[in-house]
Amino acid sequence: MPGGRGAGSAFRRRSASVGPVSLERRVLREEDQDGDGEGEFRDEGVPFYVNRGGLPVDEATWERMWRHVAKIHPEGETMVQKIRGLPYLPKIPIPCVPSFQPSTSIVDRLEAIQRYTRELQYNHTGTQFYEIKKNRPLTGLMDLAREMIRESLPIKCLEAVILGIYLTNNMPGVERFPISFKTQFSGSYFRHIVLGIHCAGRFGTLGMSRREDLMFKAPGFRTLMDLVSEYEASYSKYWHSLKKVKIGQYVSHDPHSVEQIEWKHSVLDVERLSREELRRELERHTRDMRLKVVKGSSGSSSPPRERKRDVSSPHRGQASPHRRNSRSDRRPSAEKKSAEQKTLNDVGYQIRV
Repeated sequence: MPGGRGAGSAFRRRSASVGPVSLERRVLREEDQDGDGEGEFRDEGVPFYVNRGGLPVDEATWERMWRHVAKIHPEGETMVQKIRGLPYLPKIPIPCVPSFQPSTSIVDRLEAIQRYTRELQYNHTGTQFYEIKKNRPLTGLMDLAREMIRESLPIKCLEAVILGIYLTNNMPGVERFPISFKTQFSGSYFRHIVLGIHCAGRFGTLGMSRREDLMFKAPGFRTLMDLVSEYEASYSKYWHSLKKVKIGQYVSHDPHSVEQIEWKHSVLDVERLSREELRRELERHTRDMRLKVVKGSSGSSSPPRERKRDVSSPHRGQASPHRRNSRSDRRPSAEKKSAEQKTLNDVGYQIRV
């Protein structure tokens, strides 16, 4: 298959680590185009650059952005000069980060987070303002999400995933995981990523896209298969055929965690799998995610039980006669009385504490 990494089975499971990519590489990659690397990338099929100098944007990145805009915009250089020649530009309102009452339902909170993401607007400049390295620890990505809120600049789909994780960290009943799509249209491949949501036994998504039906999905889908099928139907409206789906594991709710996000726990080749095989693989992935939650909760509760087993009274010594380790330690009563009498005769009167 074009752009694939080997011709193995129709699905793969792998670890979360994403190795570094050479900075000299300037091709439009078929895989992980929103990951590390230098040069031009593609988001949903549209080429873009990444700002690696941080904010404020340096002069070289600024000029490169305008050159790229002039190249991809229908009006070209005329539009660029029209904007850059203005003595002043209108002030853009900064959206407010949503805050919730304790009684606010999960669905209402998710909808408010999606509205906030949409108010930041999609980034059409051709330059991604925030450099996102997928192999960074979660705490570093959460710092980046705080910067997105502070700067309130337009974002793309991968940035929306990081922002969605940050804004749902204080919702312990909501599990989050990345979902990536690879589609084909007119001989070209397109990629998109959203943040999967699982709460109250239902699946949904948060995200950012040029298309309204390729980002937010309210958590009303009973299975992952139902959710993926919904995206496949949405893509078909734009004559895109779904080729691959990559699904990660649940993301920790601890914003200070140093673990990495597992972006591709399951890689499913939709083109080669039958509908029944795809359904089974998605059910298997769902079980894997639930198993991770069970392991995490059992691991956190084990240490207290272990500590309780070792606790003993501070007034009771290791050789105290009140503690018996086995039946072999017990002595007949006559032997016990004689031994105690002998001890008292030898050392005199004692007070046992």
